[in-house]
Amino acid sequence: MSDIAGRSASRYINGMWSLANPTRFLALSGRILPWLAGASALVILAGLYLALLASPADYQQGETVRIMYIHVPSAWLALALYTIMTVSAIGTLVWRHPLADVSQKAAAPIGAAFTFLCLVTGSLWGKPMWGTWWVWDARLTSVLVLFLIYLGIMALWRAIEEPSQAARAVAVLTLVGFVNIPIVKFSVDWWNTLHQPASVLRLDGPAIDPSMLWPLLVMAVGFTLFALALHMAGMRTEILRRRVRSLTLRAADVAIERPRPAAVDRRPVEQA
Repeated sequence: MSDIAGRSASRYINGMWSLANPTRFLALSGRILPWLAGASALVILAGLYLALLASPADYQQGETVRIMYIHVPSAWLALALYTIMTVSAIGTLVWRHPLADVSQKAAAPIGAAFTFLCLVTGSLWGKPMWGTWWVWDARLTSVLVLFLIYLGIMALWRAIEEPSQAARAVAVLTLVGFVNIPIVKFSVDWWNTLHQPASVLRLDGPAIDPSMLWPLLVMAVGFTLFALALHMAGMRTEILRRRVRSLTLRAADVAIERPRPAAVDRRPVEQA
C-alpha cells in the first residue's frame, strides 16, 4: 500500500510540475482565459443590477450604502492577492517553482489597484458617515501600509534587471510584508476604531440582511473572476516578455561573437 501511495503521490507531483511548464501554461490559459473573462463580465453585470436597482437603500446610510458593493470586494481582493503573492514567494524560495515568480509579479499591480480602489471608495463612504475623508485609525492605516508595500514590491521588481535575482529579493520582501495582512484583518477587533467590524464572515452568521447580502456576494464573485482573469493574462504577458528578452539577449550574443568581414581595398587599380 505504501508503494502504491508513493507512486500515486509521485505521479501527482510530476503532473503538477508538467502543468507548471510555461508552454503548457500558455496553451491551457489561452483556452480558459476567454471563458473566465466572459464569466466575470456577466457576473459583474448581474451584481451591478442587484446592487444598484434590486437592493434597497439602508435605513441609516441611505443610497451611500451602495458604495459597499465596490468597497468590500476590493478589500477582500486586496488581501487575497497579497496572500497569492506570499504563496508564490514560498514557491520561489523553497520549491523553485518555474511559474511562482511569474505569478507573484503579475499579481502585484492587480493587488495594488484593488487596494487603491478600496482606499478611494472607503474615503467616499467615510465622508458622509464619519464627517471626514480620512482618519488615522488601525484599519485605514494598515490598508494604506498594504498599498505602500504593493508599490515597494513593484518598484523592487523594476530596480533589479536580472529576473532570478529580482524574484528572490521580492519574495523575501513579500514574506516580510505578510505580517501586515492579519493586522488589516483583525485591526477592528484588536483596537477601538471607527471602522465597523466584520459583517459577513462571522461565527454567528452574517449581520447583513439577505436583500443586501446576496448582491454583495454576487459582486464579490464577479470581482474575483475578474481578478483571476487579469492575473492569468498578466502571467501570460510576463512569460512572453521573458521569452522576447531571452531571444534579444541571444541575438545580441550571436552578433558580438560573429567575426566581422575582412576589409576590402576598394581603391582604383591605378592607385593600388
